[in-house]
Amino acid sequence: MSSQSLLSRFAESHFWMARYVERAENLARILDVNETFARDRTGVQDWLPIVQLHADDEAFFKKHDEANAKTVVHFYIVDRNNPNSIIESIRAARENARSLRHLVSIELWTQLNVFYRWLEGLKQRDYDLRNLSKLCGEITQKCQLHTGIVEGTMFRDQALGFYLIGKQLERADQLTRLVDIKYHRLLPKPSDIGSPVDVSQWNAMLRSVAAYQAFRRTHPSGMTPALVAGFLLFNPGFSRSLKSCVREIRKLVNELIDNPALEGTTFCPQSLDKLERQVAVAVNDAIDRGVHEYLDDIQVALIALGKEMAEAYFDQESSQAQAQGQN
Repeated sequence: MSSQSLLSRFAESHFWMARYVERAENLARILDVNETFARDRTGVQDWLPIVQLHADDEAFFKKHDEANAKTVVHFYIVDRNNPNSIIESIRAARENARSLRHLVSIELWTQLNVFYRWLEGLKQRDYDLRNLSKLCGEITQKCQLHTGIVEGTMFRDQALGFYLIGKQLERADQLTRLVDIKYHRLLPKPSDIGSPVDVSQWNAMLRSVAAYQAFRRTHPSGMTPALVAGFLLFNPGFSRSLKSCVREIRKLVNELIDNPALEGTTFCPQSLDKLERQVAVAVNDAIDRGVHEYLDDIQVALIALGKEMAEAYFDQESSQAQAQGQN
């Protein structure tokens, strides 16, 4: 095996390790918020949007007749046959870390290994509704601990660049899915605008991506669909916004292109050029065009960028296998 193929394999493992941990953290936040804040206009919690968010309708309803708290929580936390579940995401992150044992710190490997073993040991009572918020909080903290260990221990070379691109790409993917699913479902009836239910729904959407406090820094009062969507998609000061993710990806991609260690690799990400043009529009233009149509184009570009990364730097067959559970 050549040194180039080794670099390809290790770059890919860093990229996907980051994506899987980011995916698990986002899912834990969404489950927590849905249990705590998200209720429909009749006051009943609605769990189906979580299934739709991850495009898992077919797989989910093969196993369950109804999308309720018990079935959805089990499917997305501990179901080993669901590649989008938290336990499977952390297992996949751990397997990628295993292939990097000689490149990552002992602390990083140990934390992911302990995290996965902890998830394996969960009992049904641990993810009952009365304990769900506590459990999701612990999962989120363990994902953030992983991020902190990466920041504090990973060597500053191209491997970290691949990791951070994977993280930002997954973050943008999850955010756009959330806004796409939630935006039209939450559009209120004229009589509901400004009502407690209306406000609580938009609060829930912001909290599901840890954006509530940041949003209030920009908008101390008032909450409308356009304000929330505009903040999540286009506000450059919010680190999880689509615009911030695309900006960071561009910075990291430029660093890879200029890296002498990767000389000879041609990477011209046309999809990234398209993403930059798409996030340069005004929120009202996106709304006038149609939020779903706008975000569908973003999703297509994000998928294309992942494929371009695989073509330039990774083993394409392996990347395709890892991406199977993504969509």
